[in-house]
Amino acid sequence: MAKQDKSGQSLNQIKTSTNIVFNIVFLILAVMCVIPLLFVFSISITDEEAIRQNGYQLVPQALSNAAYEFLWNERLTILRAAFMSVLVTIVGTIISIALNTSMGYVVSRRNFKLKKLYTWLIFIPMVFNGGMLASYVVVSNILGLNNSIWALILPLACSLFSVTICRTFFRTTVPDSIIESAKIDGAGQFRIWSQIVLPISKPVMATIGMFAAFGYWNDWFQASLYIQDTKLQTLQSLLNQMQKNIEYIANNPYGGLSMQEYKLSMPTESVRMAIAIVIIVPIACTYPFFQKYFISGLTIGSVKE
Repeated sequence: MAKQDKSGQSLNQIKTSTNIVFNIVFLILAVMCVIPLLFVFSISITDEEAIRQNGYQLVPQALSNAAYEFLWNERLTILRAAFMSVLVTIVGTIISIALNTSMGYVVSRRNFKLKKLYTWLIFIPMVFNGGMLASYVVVSNILGLNNSIWALILPLACSLFSVTICRTFFRTTVPDSIIESAKIDGAGQFRIWSQIVLPISKPVMATIGMFAAFGYWNDWFQASLYIQDTKLQTLQSLLNQMQKNIEYIANNPYGGLSMQEYKLSMPTESVRMAIAIVIIVPIACTYPFFQKYFISGLTIGSVKE
């Protein structure tokens, strides 16, 4: 039962005035987060000529769906790339959760003999690393993953930041007494990790899974480095390439007057914003479900000694 002061109010209860201030602050922050998305969508449905004359505006001066018509004409290619992005995101997130949680669990155990060595091997690259050239040589020349879906998954599978989160979570949440009790009952390390540790680790799994999913979905850099086969292009890589091609055509007119007029009428700015909307909307629609699972996971598997 919560303690009460002389006025009968709970000591940990937030005052009404403070609650109102917090609500106003969070409302302002929410609006600040939504306005950029509305701004991008507004530009994507604005006529290209109106953009050239009036610049970017929140309320369109002249409506046009030319940008989305342009993307609709490329729908088969976009759908194929979207399927590849979804596949990479799902597989990569599962692998990332398995790797990061297992590594975090190992370095969190105080009785692990090689804990210090593994800790240094994990955390030194957070400060010093070989850079992009070393990563490219390993992925391309040593592992030979060029034009392979694994070139889009493995380079991002292990995050040192996620390992740090898992290490801290396991050290503070999973008591050594539970591990020792499982060992006495004859459970091996893999069984302890899979049947005892993971079920009570849903909050941290949801957190690093969310980070991994967003990273895989938004990544286009790996595809630009290792993928030449158009069938393996992800959505972000394809749309980035489309944007570059549109800008190239618009900035380098050639041919007769009719061709030049056609290129000037191409929806360059609006297509750029429409591409951003196409990338943002799928992950934005899945975030509420991810957030619901994340919040519910906070109350699952509580441990009391």
